[in-house]
Amino acid sequence: MKHAGAKALDRLEPLLVLARGCSALREKSRGVFYFRSKAFLHFHEDPAGLFADMRGSDGEGFDRVRVDDSAGAQTFVKRLEAVAGSAPVGL
Repeated sequence: MKHAGAKALDRLEPLLVLARGCSALREKSRGVFYFRSKAFLHFHEDPAGLFADMRGSDGEGFDRVRVDDSAGAQTFVKRLEAVAGSAPVGL
């Protein structure tokens, strides 16, 4: 599974906007977000779909969330709010 390229990130722009709205996150490069000094969120593309890797709530490792369907996008938003501890703008 490779990191999401520009076209995949274009498809995910609404989710990127939400992540950018979290004051606790800093976007180091397009689609790669840090929480404090640790990588928190990045995206992958695969023939099976588009996925977000989000740091686990225990601070260890990453959990993969499918984000190219509405159910997965909702899970993404809930995890973003819970783990980053800051509500994204526009919710």
